Amino acid sequence: MALTTAGTAACAKCKFFEAEASAELGLCRYNPPISQPSGDTAGVWPKVEASDWCGHFEPATA
Repeated sequence: MALTTAGTAACAKCKFFEAEASAELGLCRYNPPISQPSGDTAGVWPKVEASDWCGHFEPATA
């Protein structure tokens, strides 16, 4: 599969993508949350653009 931001492997079409209110941004839920160096007790998931892509893409189900 050729990975491209304009193709079918965009984050917005991935089952691990959780869109935010704007739908332009979202959280990638592929890995567990990441600890923050500031010492906050809550971890965070990486924030990605809907048009981003990576090698962990799995198509979202309807």
